[in-house]
Amino acid sequence: EIPSVAAGKYSLEGDGDLQFLMKGGDLLKVRSGSWKKTRYYKLQEDCKTMWHESKKTLKSKQTFSVEDIDEVRTGRQTESLRKYTEESVEGRAFSILFKGRQKGLDLIASSEEEAKKWVGGLEKVISNIKNLTPQKKTEHWIYSCLRKADKNFDNKISQKETKSFLRDINIEVSEDYAEMLFQKCDKSKCGFLEGKEIEHFYEILTQREEIDVIYEEYAKTDGLMSAADLLNFLLNEQKEDVSQNDALQLIEKYELDENAKAKQQMTKDGFLMYLHQPEGLISNLAHKRVYQDMNQPLNHYFISSSHNTYLLEDQLKGPSSTEAYIKALLKGCRCVELDCWDGSDGEPVIYHGYTLTSKVLFKDVIKAIQENAFKTSEYPLILSLENHCSVEQQKIIAQHLISILGSALITKPLGDQMPTCLPSPEELKGRFILKGKRLDKLEDMFSESKTADEESVTEEEDDEGDEEDQEKKSSKTKSLKLAKELSDIVIYCKSVHFHGFEDSQDKQSFYEMASFKEGKAAKLAEESANDYIRHNIDKLSRIYPAGLRTDSSNYNPVPLWNAGCQIVALNFQTACPEMDLNRGLFLQNGQSGYNLKPSYLRDRDTKFDPITLPDGPWLKNKTLHVMVITAQQLPKVSERKSSIVDPVVKVQVYGVPADTTMVETQYIENNGFNPMWNENFQFDVRVPDLALVRFSIEDYDSSSNNEFIGQYTLPFNSLKNGYHHVPLLNKNGDHLSSAGLFVHIMVVDAE
Repeated sequence: EIPSVAAGKYSLEGDGDLQFLMKGGDLLKVRSGSWKKTRYYKLQEDCKTMWHESKKTLKSKQTFSVEDIDEVRTGRQTESLRKYTEESVEGRAFSILFKGRQKGLDLIASSEEEAKKWVGGLEKVISNIKNLTPQKKTEHWIYSCLRKADKNFDNKISQKETKSFLRDINIEVSEDYAEMLFQKCDKSKCGFLEGKEIEHFYEILTQREEIDVIYEEYAKTDGLMSAADLLNFLLNEQKEDVSQNDALQLIEKYELDENAKAKQQMTKDGFLMYLHQPEGLISNLAHKRVYQDMNQPLNHYFISSSHNTYLLEDQLKGPSSTEAYIKALLKGCRCVELDCWDGSDGEPVIYHGYTLTSKVLFKDVIKAIQENAFKTSEYPLILSLENHCSVEQQKIIAQHLISILGSALITKPLGDQMPTCLPSPEELKGRFILKGKRLDKLEDMFSESKTADEESVTEEEDDEGDEEDQEKKSSKTKSLKLAKELSDIVIYCKSVHFHGFEDSQDKQSFYEMASFKEGKAAKLAEESANDYIRHNIDKLSRIYPAGLRTDSSNYNPVPLWNAGCQIVALNFQTACPEMDLNRGLFLQNGQSGYNLKPSYLRDRDTKFDPITLPDGPWLKNKTLHVMVITAQQLPKVSERKSSIVDPVVKVQVYGVPADTTMVETQYIENNGFNPMWNENFQFDVRVPDLALVRFSIEDYDSSSNNEFIGQYTLPFNSLKNGYHHVPLLNKNGDHLSSAGLFVHIMVVDAE
């Protein structure tokens, strides 16, 4: 029969929690104060699909994939559960949160014991699927598609079913080819495939010719690779600085065949396994951890930053949510925005002023931030405060910040004396820094004179408000009253207005920072790049999207990074190429959200200009050779069963204008399963330190725009030489589980 390989079962055979999930049970689903209904949930046989139905109508049966779950949260840990349920259900409540924009599920079990079983079981299944080898994932997927193709459940596959199966795995073949493939496997000549014939069919499908060629060239020991053969491959092809001992470790780690492992040899399966692992992927493994100097002043780093962090969707009517903050923080964001307004009952709220976006309590947001701030990165988090509140509610803001964040909030400079520069990310580990207005100078904290309780700051100093806000404010008073309690906890990031580079050189202190609207910043970066770079050597700059971007779209951050701007704030909630670039830049350095700027963006006398590119240490002319070889198991972009993708690969370099370029392959017709290109490209990269490389795959369409399939972006300096798989991410930045691109990379010094 068709092998039934369930994704989660291997190491969970006989596990009590797994059996509990497969039996299933009733859970109370909570949507609002009045909408609480019982639903039956169970895990299906494949161990990766959850099935649920409504009690009343057996018609509405729905499923979701375990792979789409982002996290399972115990207790009343979502806004809805806190709002719509009593504290007494704390131990029985849990939530299932999904990747992307899919709405989460808030559930209540009938006992604490059951809640523990649901959560424990789900977490086990999720981690099992995560830990499956790429080969196993492929096997599950293909065999489950084969079972689906077996329309009459006779455990045999007819020629007609083969065709439907191939379409299901995203490949369209001619009648002749399908027949040839079928005949080749139908050894018993009985008109259908069963047992060993189905396994043979699977082997033909998953054969990787390009891997065979590479393997055979180096497997010189009785048709297998010895440690010496593997070392030869690592030195000659991958250009790695390794020893025979490293080769032995790879065999020990990734060889699946125990006999070969005992002889210290690697089979073709082991070799393919290694190429799918972190050691075989395209980005430098050493850059996956924090590898840069973290002891420089804060303004010497690019900082991963979010704009309107509270929004999950667009800026006019989308929901504001604490979940949006949690998502951004877990993606490594290190600067979040708090847009504060007076709320009812004396409690300040966060939302996008003058719009229909929903409101969320300031204190709830700060609690969510406090709980999640340092899960992905232990380095400091900047809270960028956009303050529209009355003095009374500003005092409440200060109270919440101090009581919820406690000693982690910076409320005075580190050390006993007035500092002369910003502290380093290392010194600020685990700390929160408030960015906002301040009534007096930081120096006054060290002098005897006291300031008034509250004063006003002229609105002109505030360049934060988006365009629409500016128009609405012009009719109102021009000054904002500032509560001393709030002013006093703004230490290292005092918001000021920018009046030109000369003015800021004379008057702006290291702890004062200006915010620039994207248009103004882009103009400065183009027309006065070197002045901007020097300005950013001892001061922080924050860039934010124009107010006209009501759809939460983003601007290109690269020219601003090239000009040394640190806090280039993007709409994290929007899936777009600009966010891919942000993800790509901050992929390195342990996803800490801090990347050390190149030395010429930190040197006061720098002559660097990304536009004119004068001679200097930044010119490290490199030539990048890329061979796009094959792709594997690309997902369909259209739900239509008959729709097969026609993949085309684009390789883009982003960096200084002279380096920015794009190439693309031919498109391959009707094959998203294993398309092969074997196309070569060459790029000249003058300033590699500032370059990012983006690989993207699209479904070619001659009559309209191509549709996005997946992408991966990484810093040029993180590229590894040799043969590598490129993992692919979907629009939201989540991994496409079995899909990948296979390439050959060679970076050499330009002639």
